[in-house]
This record gives sequence, structure tokens and C-alpha cells, in this order.
Amino acid sequence: MTIREQLEKREHDILSPYAARSDESLGRDCEEEQCDIRPVYQRDRDRILHCKAFRRMKGKTQVFLAPEGDHYRTRMTHTLEVSQNARTVAKALRLNEDLTEAIALGHDLGHTPFGHAGERELNQICPGGFRHQEQSVRVVEYLEKDGRGLNLTKEVRDGIRNHSTAGCPSTLEGKIVRLCDKIAYVNSDIDDAIRGRVIREEEIPHEYKEVLGYTMRERLNTLIHDMISNSMDRNDIILSETTGEALNGLRTFMFEHVYVNSIAKTEEGKARYVIRQLYDHYIEYLNELPEEYIKLIEVKGVSRERAVCDFIAGMTDHYAVMKYESLTIPRMWSVL
Repeated sequence: MTIREQLEKREHDILSPYAARSDESLGRDCEEEQCDIRPVYQRDRDRILHCKAFRRMKGKTQVFLAPEGDHYRTRMTHTLEVSQNARTVAKALRLNEDLTEAIALGHDLGHTPFGHAGERELNQICPGGFRHQEQSVRVVEYLEKDGRGLNLTKEVRDGIRNHSTAGCPSTLEGKIVRLCDKIAYVNSDIDDAIRGRVIREEEIPHEYKEVLGYTMRERLNTLIHDMISNSMDRNDIILSETTGEALNGLRTFMFEHVYVNSIAKTEEGKARYVIRQLYDHYIEYLNELPEEYIKLIEVKGVSRERAVCDFIAGMTDHYAVMKYESLTIPRMWSVL
């Protein structure tokens, strides 16, 4: 018996009846030989962790564009926080930690530069629209490894595609990530907004703090414990009504005071302008796209608009600004 088979047997022995088991996966689009050490979901997690799109997340905005300071979240640190919280819940509920972690690590791979401002701009200008969760799936299916994709299991891709608030994942592991994503971004964005003096702790409505807690640590502790206690031995992942309403109230508060029309958003118009200028340029000069994106058009039949969106969505904030400057700002000329 291989190590992988031993691990698969252990899943049947210890995991909840509601857990997704590795040897019962719906599989990959392209069949491949099994690893002798790692079950399929662990293998998926490793593929995501080692892919280029994952590394680029360290240079992508979470909420604050180009913040002055080293302690604000990026898309990568947000992803790691989601992963840690989700694994805590999955372990407590005896669900599949490898599947949970793979979904968590991959859920934001398709996010644009400049956060949701970049996503909104691409959604406006790209035919067919743009949603970062669908783009995350495109990354793992078509864009990574020079267009070959990562060939992930169907369960991991389903969790990535359905991680947003409106999504409906097919596994409990996916549902954990969906809720932990919301918990992570609301609480960490509050922390960053307080650090950036956009809001003060005293401004957070008392009725939400009374339920969830008066510090970030207390709020996370309350939400994670509530999710575990209300989901134990159930075929669902839920919060209690009181806690869920408080979390939604905090989210609404953040939209009103941070996500829209706050000092943190003053540069978003410029960011959206950069995205649009890059899009218009590469639509006109397709030959300037990297070869892998030209191949998408010529070999896979992807439309020029979608290929340009794929290229721009993969950029970090810094790379997008650098590209914009190189295309629009004349260089100093010298004979020396």
C-alpha cells in the first residue's frame, strides 16, 4: 500500500460523513497517474502554491492602493488569512483540510491589479464582463503553465468559482472558504482602515461589537467559534442568526465608510484610467502582448478582448503602472 493509499484510508477512518474524500473525487479533466505520496487535493494545493499567479498576489491591492507602510494587507496576505481560518474550521469539523486549503489558496488567483477598482473597470470594458472568481478558474484551467493549466480536480475548481457571497459551493469545504473569505476581509479591512486612520474603532456601531467583540481578535474568535458550533455534525456551514446579522452589518458599515467614497478610495479613478488605457493600447497593438497570450488567440481561438483582459488581470499593481508609464511617458534621449 502506498503512502497515498494509507492517507486515503485514514480519511475514511477519521473524517466526518459529510467530508469530501480524496479517493472519491470527481477527478480532473485530463486523467493522469496518481502520486504515490499525496492524495489529489493535497497535490492540487501544492500546484496552486507553486504557480506564478500565486506569487503575483503579493503585489496586488487588497483595499488600499499603494499604501505607505509595510503592514497593510495585500491579496496574498488576505489569502493566507482565509486559508488559516478555513483550515481551523475544517479541522474542528473533521472535514478535508487539503481540499479546504487548496480552494482557499486559489480563490483570488484571478484578481486584477488595484483590487476591486480594477475588476470593475475590466467588467465594464471586456465583452462578456469580468468576475474575479471566474478569472481565478481561467488561471488554473487555461493560463498557468503556458496555457496548459494546472489540471485541478473538479471540487477545487468548484470551490474557487463559488467562493463569493452569491456562490453555492458543492462541498462543505468550499462553503467554509466562502464564509471565511467574508470573515477575513471584513475584519482585516477594519484593521487596515483603522491603521490608515480612515475610521476609528469607536465609529464601529456598538450593536455589532456587542455581539462580535470589541477588538479584531475578539471578533475573529467569536465568528470562528460560532461557525464551528453551528455547523458541527451538519451537512451545512452556517453562522447563528444573531452572529450572521452582525457580520452582515459590519460589512454594510465597511461599504458605507471605507469601500466607497472614503479617503482610501481617492486614487481609484486613476487606477481605473490606467486599466482602460492599457486595454485600449493592447487591443490596437496585439503584437506587443507576451507570446503566451498571442497563442491563446491563434491556437486556442480566444478572442483578442479576452486575451488582453487575461494579460491585464494578471498584472501586479507595480507592473501595471510601469507598463502604463512606458507606453505614455517619453524617455529622456541622449547620444551617450
